Amino acid sequence: MEVKAFDTNLFKRILKYTKPYKTRYYGVILFAFSLALFASLRPFLLEITVDTYIKTASKSGLLKYVGIMGIMLILETLSQFYFVYWANWLGQDIIKDIRTKLFRHIQTFRMKYFDISPVGMLVTRSVSDIEQIARIFSQGLFMIFSDLLKMIVCLSVMFWMNWHLSMIVVFAMPVLIYITRIFQRKMKIAFEEVRTQVNNMNVFVQERVTGMKIVQLFNRESIELEKFKEINQKHNKAWIKNILYNSIFFPIADIISSITLGVIIIYGGMQIVNGNPFTTIGQLISYTMFITMLFNPLRQIADKFNEMQMGMIAANRVFDILDSDEEVQLDGKKEATHFDGNILFEKVRFSYIDNEEVLKGINLKVNAGETIAIVGATGAGKSTIINLLNRFYEINSGNIYIDNQNINDFKLESLRKQIAIVLQDVFLFADTIFNNITLNNPDITREEVIHAAKEIGVHKFIKSLPGGYDYDVKERGVMLSSGQRQLIAFLRAYVSNPSILILDEATSSIDTYSEELIQKATITITKGRTSIVIAHRLATIMNADKIIVMDKGEIVEEGSHQELLAKTDGYYKKLYDAQFATEVG
Repeated sequence: MEVKAFDTNLFKRILKYTKPYKTRYYGVILFAFSLALFASLRPFLLEITVDTYIKTASKSGLLKYVGIMGIMLILETLSQFYFVYWANWLGQDIIKDIRTKLFRHIQTFRMKYFDISPVGMLVTRSVSDIEQIARIFSQGLFMIFSDLLKMIVCLSVMFWMNWHLSMIVVFAMPVLIYITRIFQRKMKIAFEEVRTQVNNMNVFVQERVTGMKIVQLFNRESIELEKFKEINQKHNKAWIKNILYNSIFFPIADIISSITLGVIIIYGGMQIVNGNPFTTIGQLISYTMFITMLFNPLRQIADKFNEMQMGMIAANRVFDILDSDEEVQLDGKKEATHFDGNILFEKVRFSYIDNEEVLKGINLKVNAGETIAIVGATGAGKSTIINLLNRFYEINSGNIYIDNQNINDFKLESLRKQIAIVLQDVFLFADTIFNNITLNNPDITREEVIHAAKEIGVHKFIKSLPGGYDYDVKERGVMLSSGQRQLIAFLRAYVSNPSILILDEATSSIDTYSEELIQKATITITKGRTSIVIAHRLATIMNADKIIVMDKGEIVEEGSHQELLAKTDGYYKKLYDAQFATEVG
């Protein structure tokens, strides 16, 4: 694949993010002009000082021009300070805006996107790639502009002072520019490989750290270490290639600069020795400064261009996600303020993977205030019903209604506010119990949380923890048992005061004590509201108003516990005998 040396359209898109900061943007440009001017004046003033005042031994004139050069140096320093500070400040504000926009956009994606996108990749895009974009402004764009401006001003002053010596520089510069161009293209390819390998490493490390228990449980440490070494080696090679190009380029640039300086000294020196009035000692001395001011920026432009290219490569990766509109869920227009809780699935078909249907045209009706239980073997489609009701995924065909209104017509945020879910695998943030219950909703007070906890019988458990409601559960709630995490999830659902409650395997894999608390909590929070329970615990299923039995994406039976048991050859009867009989034995 051909790599563009510079993507103009991408660059213009990045520049659009400077619009809210026009004052600072133009301020940086202004300081770049002043920096170029003050830097170029110093060698010129040196030439006057040497030829006019040192040569004639004028002490007062010497001191005067030394003072002027000191003032120019101070002004150059101040220009440099504000130029660098404002450029970095601008870059940080821009990536703040891009990062916010990216995170907001990611939150609108369908669950399907997260199913196929590695978490490590999204973290790389949201953190390190966006940080690299800031370097477009701090180390790339403005630095290149400042250096080019300085070179133009310096060349102009040089030609005005002595065009003979300046021509030597002009003949040498295309050689360095040509070499810079070659290495710039090579290094962009190398940087793209670096970013790819950084992404691969982030994905690998994130997955292995998250799944470290499995790694250790199955003694895969040595195997995973070898895989990591392989990825790390590829990352290492990508960086070494980049380092190699830099190691070749900079010595070549130094040689060209030194040769040019040597030719100027020889040619200018011969002019002075031969009595040529067009070349002076002051000019020769000032040209040694000019050569450094010209060739150092030109040599470094390749490095700064690389920084800008790395930022543009990172920006391209970030914009790929921002442009993923096909993954964004379509939002409705109707505000869901409250549901009575009538739910209707009408000929609903759905597949996570194309041509592999999980739901095969199901019809399901739940009346307001009913508690229904959904049972079936793993993969029957139980949890999929919940995913579709919350619009985590979009159905292939059919319709889903709540209170006779198609759920696609509701605003997603308002729809999900009316539906609370307690999952089997409870996710808790590295925060206090109180914040995990309210999810930082300012409308839910501590008094309301405590009152709700007492109602469902978990207040005593929470108060027994160090710090009570302010107890930090750490990442993913590792400081709590699975049963305790379930209780927090029940309380989280309860305080949100939903119209519809969903319990997805919420009573599995917990201890007896926690189960008793959860059973009590279940009775409290399901009272007076439509509830859907996916469970295999007998007590929960027996108390349901209706039981829905699923098999291979279809509803095969429905009725009360007793009605389904009465069907001797029924699917539920067989399931009950195989899985549930031991619980009451």
